[in-house]
Amino acid sequence: MVFSSIIFIFYFLPVFLLGYYVSGWRTGALLVGSVAFYVWGEGAYVFLLLGLIGANYAGARAMDAAQDTARRRLILAAMIVLDLGVLAWFKYAGFLAHTLNEVLPGNPLPELTHRLPLGISFFTFQLISYAIDIHRRAVPVERSLLRFSAYILMFPHLIAGPIVRYADIREELQGERKGSGRIGLGFQYFIVGLCQKVLIANTVAPVADQAFGLEPGMLTATAARLGALAYSLQIYFDFCGYSNMAIGLAFMLGFTFPKNFDHPYAATSLTDFWRRWHMSLSSWFRDYVYIPLGGNRGGQARTIRNLLIVFFLTGLWHGAAWSFIVWGLYHGAFLMLERFGLRRVLEAAPRVLRHAYALLVVMIGWVFFRAADLGAALHYLSVMLDPRAFKPLGLTLRYLLDTEVLLAFAAGIVFAFPTLQVLMTRLKARRSDAPSPHLPAHLDTRAAHVLPTPVLAAGFVIAIAVLVNSTLNPFLYFRF
Repeated sequence: MVFSSIIFIFYFLPVFLLGYYVSGWRTGALLVGSVAFYVWGEGAYVFLLLGLIGANYAGARAMDAAQDTARRRLILAAMIVLDLGVLAWFKYAGFLAHTLNEVLPGNPLPELTHRLPLGISFFTFQLISYAIDIHRRAVPVERSLLRFSAYILMFPHLIAGPIVRYADIREELQGERKGSGRIGLGFQYFIVGLCQKVLIANTVAPVADQAFGLEPGMLTATAARLGALAYSLQIYFDFCGYSNMAIGLAFMLGFTFPKNFDHPYAATSLTDFWRRWHMSLSSWFRDYVYIPLGGNRGGQARTIRNLLIVFFLTGLWHGAAWSFIVWGLYHGAFLMLERFGLRRVLEAAPRVLRHAYALLVVMIGWVFFRAADLGAALHYLSVMLDPRAFKPLGLTLRYLLDTEVLLAFAAGIVFAFPTLQVLMTRLKARRSDAPSPHLPAHLDTRAAHVLPTPVLAAGFVIAIAVLVNSTLNPFLYFRF
């Protein structure tokens, strides 16, 4: 069940919210509703998730009680091995077996295929961050199994993030969450995310699918470039829209989730891009991998090593394929170049050129991310980047470019930049509204997605109409 579905919007969500606010036992209602949400999509895999929750709860309690440093480290290592072992078995065992069979004579290993449990990459990272934070004594251990289970299973972030650390919501989780005044803001975030997902991402998706699905001999440079643009818009508005819906749902329940996107296509470098893209994942790797490895301390050689490890793992986290690994290392290479000289060149260049550089590098990277495999990605790039190729678009892609798709392209290009925030800030500047005392700065109602009610209502109605009349409603990060 995805947030952008009729079943979720008109059946699950109203029933759940009614039970959540009427029951008087909100943590219990949240846990029951989240289990039901997960079982709807995964069935028996919920027992795997419940087992991991139980093991990590017990491990954290034991680690907190241990006074000996060596024993605490041993318990932490066991918890991380368990969590990563489950992730590796379901997500990477088949890839590893296939890779080894390609280099070993006689294909000695059986081909392993598993259906990937929904959200496993996200909830695994949350479990690991909790264990490390308890080991560091950065947060007190959660003694209530009910609250700990609700934290991990909370359906707004369970399937596709953002990666919410226990410290982010600890006080809200233990409080009564009476903040019903934020329900309106929650609906506004949810509607904005729904429109991003349905009206832009879903609408441009067929163009990307068609371009990346063309036979090698049929792909033209124009089609390849249009397909890369379509996928760049699709993946951003798909994931950003889902994150906004998750943040909105959290507001409805009395929680504040961390911001996950900050207009990454407005970046002026790859370093800037990674400060804006999937921010909860970037900060996770920074705090739990890059800094423990030594960060940028210890000289250039160690900094390069640490960056390559982080971006190798970033690519691998997204998928068990060489194309994802190359995508991660590709980004890591540009971050190294910027750190060791390119940044000074960029700072001296006009801003428009810095934007163009960042967008070009990111769009080329998305080809590795989207293509079926590494060979397909390299062929696609060879056609797309050929400066001599200006062949026609092709009948199939021309057929897809109807008025609705062209409007989605235009809206995607405009709203990929902070156009909305600039407009709203200028409108709000004419009024004397004070910042909300109940929200962190990055979610201040003056700067967040707060739109007039008629605009939100019209967007909601149009998005629902599109959903009712469409069979295409994928969510890209479900496969990660």
